[in-house]
Amino acid sequence: MDLNTVTGYRYAHTRDDLALAPGERFVAGGTWMFSEPQVATTGLVDLTTMEWPATEELPGDGLRIAATCPIVEITRLPAHPAWRARPLFAQCANALLASFKIWNVATVGGNICRSFAAASMVSLTAGLDGVALIWTPDGGERRIPVPELITGNGTNTLRQGEILRAVDIPGHMMRARTGFRKIALAELGRSGAVITGRIDDDGSAVFGITAATARPIMLRYSACPEPQTLRADVLAADGYYTDPLGAADWRRAVSATLAEEIRIELADGGSP
Repeated sequence: MDLNTVTGYRYAHTRDDLALAPGERFVAGGTWMFSEPQVATTGLVDLTTMEWPATEELPGDGLRIAATCPIVEITRLPAHPAWRARPLFAQCANALLASFKIWNVATVGGNICRSFAAASMVSLTAGLDGVALIWTPDGGERRIPVPELITGNGTNTLRQGEILRAVDIPGHMMRARTGFRKIALAELGRSGAVITGRIDDDGSAVFGITAATARPIMLRYSACPEPQTLRADVLAADGYYTDPLGAADWRRAVSATLAEEIRIELADGGSP
């Protein structure tokens, strides 16, 4: 879409270039930005020229995903003997159900910062307890777990002028055994519920509910839960909502069913 209110477009190369003038907004892939009118926007600041590496291995088997990383890149993570959570990356990327053109342009950070309930990169990074590294306009930074960054369907805690630099996933999350389920009312429709699960090194279990709820819901257990416990907790979670792509009671019910499928899978050994 032509953004006929935009009169300026500049490329960021250093952190100094990230200071926004009135009416300016950040853009990376731009797949949402150019999808509808942006009447309050008069200028765009392109982040892709910051040339952040798409992904970087961190000490202790961790992983950093740059905000500007194209979604397609997380489906191409190199084989790593410790990264048992690697299958979850492609599973969540495929939940987006985007064309190859979108996959190659849309960014992980853009998907997270837009913060829609069905954001598949939120499903991924929340499910692995990713920590968002946020640059502040005063030159500082702050860190916040992705599940806490998202506050609702399309809302988050980012403040004016702040920018998501990267999401860091600790090594013990990358070593976790993971499970994934997704359901939609239409075969190629937007996700109605996305459930992730994992078993960590210490045997603790975490189940994430996204798409079905307006913000990520994380259920944590000291060990793989009993079926009745998990079902009760999923059904009792708040934030299930109704829209044209699914009723709240349907989302609640299917989330419980999908979570149990993952529980069984992880209890039986999970992903390799």
